[in-house]
Amino acid sequence: MKNFVLIGAAGYVAPRHMRAIKDTGHQLVAALDSNDSVGIIDSYFPQADFFTEFERFDRHISKLQRNGTSIDYVAVCSPNYLHDSHIRFGMRVGANVICEKPLVLNPWNVSALKDIEVETGLKVNTILQLRLHPALIALKKEVEAGDPNKIYDVDLSYITSRGKWYYTSWKGFKEKSGGIATNIGIHFFDMLHWIFGAVESNVIHVHTHDRAAGYLQLRRARVRWFLSINSDTLPEEVKAKGGTTFRSITVDNKEIEFSGGFTDLHTLSYQAILDGNGFSLNEAAEAIQIAYDIRNAKTVGLDGSHHPLAELPLVTHPFTRGTEQEARLFSEAVSK
Repeated sequence: MKNFVLIGAAGYVAPRHMRAIKDTGHQLVAALDSNDSVGIIDSYFPQADFFTEFERFDRHISKLQRNGTSIDYVAVCSPNYLHDSHIRFGMRVGANVICEKPLVLNPWNVSALKDIEVETGLKVNTILQLRLHPALIALKKEVEAGDPNKIYDVDLSYITSRGKWYYTSWKGFKEKSGGIATNIGIHFFDMLHWIFGAVESNVIHVHTHDRAAGYLQLRRARVRWFLSINSDTLPEEVKAKGGTTFRSITVDNKEIEFSGGFTDLHTLSYQAILDGNGFSLNEAAEAIQIAYDIRNAKTVGLDGSHHPLAELPLVTHPFTRGTEQEARLFSEAVSK
């Protein structure tokens, strides 16, 4: 039985990590979060120690180790901009690390963590659960078995509605979350290059507070993509049913159905990591580079290669920051 500690216990994704630890037969000995709304821990590890202050958590981990309790893994589910620091903490206390995506925000962070892996002999693994989805594994096998010179036409749409709280939380700050493309899109970019090969060009048509759209030329695919957290961008049929999320991938106009099958993917990820087959820094690096390039690219406007949903109007809201300027830039892009 391995001993885990968890950094970031109050967020959306943390319960999936708690469940994965429990389902793989291991135990959570301590958890940290600045927010104390963590009653979900009782469903998995009610005996786990919990801290809201990093200093006391750090001291507790040190005491556990001095008293003979090993810390085998540190699971990181904290805000994106803290991942790099918390991964380093994990290796500093002699533990392997499992980090939720995005692993880090910047490509150079990956390089530095590789150096620490070499120095310590420890491993950093990340969660790239779409690589474990049966429908996407089948698609990858189909592409690999097909004509190696064929270039596929791919449309990716992902809309996941978020309310006003989003813009007040750390997720609403690009420097903390990485922006829309990183926060909700990085696992899709990972999946796309995993299936269709390396990036040859990366063009950004729209990038505002609530959406991003662009074009990726991959070795085996032409990809038009659209990401949004604005419910106004949902298809009318989804709105009519009261839906809040829309996820679609088409390959040569054929829909790839992958809306189900997500329930156990974190558990499968953990089992693979524990078996020595997790996704490494090298495997995470390409998607981090893609998202970084998107975040720092100049938008080109709607140039004809854009996703159809990129044409949807931008509605400004008083609770968002800087949206008047973004709305003006968006209007200029559409008119180009």
